[in-house]
Amino acid sequence: MTASPERPGPGSEASERNEPTSGASGSAGAEAPSHAQTSEAQTSEAQTSKVQTPEADGPEADAPEADAPQAAASGTKKKQRPLSHELPVLLVVAIALALLLKAFVVQAFYIPSGSMERTLLIQDRVLVNKVVYRFRDVHRGEIVVFNGSGTGFTQSESVIPPATNPVQRFGRTVQRVIGVGAPGERDFVKRVIAVGGDTVACCDAQGRVTVNGVPLDEPYIFENSPLVDGGRIFPARKVPPGDLWVMGDHRGDSMDSRYSGFVPQNRVIGRAFVRVWPVKRFAVLRVPATFSNTHAAGPLALGFVGVPTLILLRNRRLARKPPHRR
Repeated sequence: MTASPERPGPGSEASERNEPTSGASGSAGAEAPSHAQTSEAQTSEAQTSKVQTPEADGPEADAPEADAPQAAASGTKKKQRPLSHELPVLLVVAIALALLLKAFVVQAFYIPSGSMERTLLIQDRVLVNKVVYRFRDVHRGEIVVFNGSGTGFTQSESVIPPATNPVQRFGRTVQRVIGVGAPGERDFVKRVIAVGGDTVACCDAQGRVTVNGVPLDEPYIFENSPLVDGGRIFPARKVPPGDLWVMGDHRGDSMDSRYSGFVPQNRVIGRAFVRVWPVKRFAVLRVPATFSNTHAAGPLALGFVGVPTLILLRNRRLARKPPHRR
């Protein structure tokens, strides 16, 4: 028998056809690790570059941040004004504040005469409260500064010679503006002895001034006027409402209400409440205790005393009245 050649079946063809494929796949499998290694190397290099980039750029990036405070400091220094520019502004503000205080609150006054010795000596400085009398009336015993314009106080008591040239006049004007110079020729400093409604007279058997019949013990008086032909004695005078009777502590050298008459309360500039210069004579100017004995005779004090008295009498009358029976 002749042997016939074997024909390859479909499966064999497929296997033959697949051999190149399997070879290709095998070569591809051999080449795959090289690509993976390359991609991993690239990834590692990229990561390395990312890590190294901030280190390389660090000093350059930090340089602007380090220079920022210096730039801000230099800018701040440039905006600051020199003292020569700020000093005039500060002086103007200080003068404006001083003028406001002087005009409405407190003013310093220079004592130009000896009419208030020894309480106030020549060249003493006192502070005057210009607000207090906006809320209450003037009280007895207080030392007040008033303007004599429109009153009988026409003669100045100042012992300071007047300015003789423009420079002196300008200097005194500046001193007066800031409150350290002599007051005007029409400004006077006196002690209030009696107020509106009071009756003032001199003298009692001991040569003392009386207010509403109550004698005043005045230890502050310096060189009192003589009893005989010395101006101490004057008849009883009723002080009109709204007026004041004022006298100097240096009674022998004071042109006061004994000669110049009453002072309207609306002419009062303020109350001298403290002596500030010289420093060794610093003192608070208090109301002497003797004036507390005259308050009950004044119209306001009569009201304070009289009203409670009337209420007390009324309550006693009601208590004695028998109860009403129905």
